[in-house]
Amino acid sequence: MLFGLPIAEIVLFGFALSNEIKNSKIVVADYAKDIASQQIIGKLEASKYFNIEKALLSHNQVEAAFKEGKIKLAVIFPVNFYNDLQHHRKAQIQVIADASDPNTATTLINYISSVISDYQKNVIQTQPMPYRIEPEVRMLYNPELKSAPNFVPGVIALVLMLVCVMMTSISIVREKELGTMEILLVSPFKPILVILSKAVPYLVISLFNVVVILLLSYFLLDMPFNGSLLLFMAESTLFIITALSLGLLISTITESQQAAMTSSQLMMMLPTMLFSGYLFPIENMPIPLQLISNIVPSKWYYIILKAVMIKGLGFTAIWKETLILTGMTLVFLFISLKNFKPRLA
Repeated sequence: MLFGLPIAEIVLFGFALSNEIKNSKIVVADYAKDIASQQIIGKLEASKYFNIEKALLSHNQVEAAFKEGKIKLAVIFPVNFYNDLQHHRKAQIQVIADASDPNTATTLINYISSVISDYQKNVIQTQPMPYRIEPEVRMLYNPELKSAPNFVPGVIALVLMLVCVMMTSISIVREKELGTMEILLVSPFKPILVILSKAVPYLVISLFNVVVILLLSYFLLDMPFNGSLLLFMAESTLFIITALSLGLLISTITESQQAAMTSSQLMMMLPTMLFSGYLFPIENMPIPLQLISNIVPSKWYYIILKAVMIKGLGFTAIWKETLILTGMTLVFLFISLKNFKPRLA
């Protein structure tokens, strides 16, 4: 604890804490297909900030790409882009950003504006008359760039993970320390019922917390809710069960309440803050840390919340994340049952 934790925090924060946003996935719809659009696309490809996922042909494909949640930005070149530059000395480029994370959207807009500005400087040096390219910016899902759409889903994920894991992690250990485990072991109940009985009260409390946070965000923070409330509650219930299962797992492998509490805090607080995408973009991190983020349940729940609450998408857009959380729950419960000792000796 004294020597290992500071080293771990320095390494993790050193890689995760970054104001830059690198390798953001974007799409390009090039209706012009002329020399000017190709040169700008070439500059975007050469930039370390962008990773062009694919070239699209229509606005419908751009909208579908945003709904899939795989891109952060779309760049659209209109027809006659180079012709407008040559004859009118002015042309427009439409830039569409996913503003469900307003900080990331604003940063990416600034990056692409810088790339366009750099291209204009190069053209002006070789042309007698100045050119002007005007980016037409459109912020999807959060046009006013409010912080609540990014803040509320992250708070829900963090609160549920901490409360569920920490509270349930000490439940079985507390029985051992109080000496009441013998009563449970000689009762006719099966181990699965003993374990589940420890989780049910915290399930009810956590669902109450979800409702309270949702009401506060809607009435106090004026945050719109664009998706299905039923789907939101179902996914929240699944995540709560996942967190409770993880807490029970910690409870079965530790021998004291202090050890259980410390383990739950170390295993959940830092990973939830760093690897969920709530505070820091995961794509900024090195590949090993991106792989580690895949085993953090709150990452998948955070993706689900943004898709349902902000983008208003249905189950077809989040079925993969739902399947991952379900698999994690089953694994945690299975290991908990295996580690639950029916005898004290």
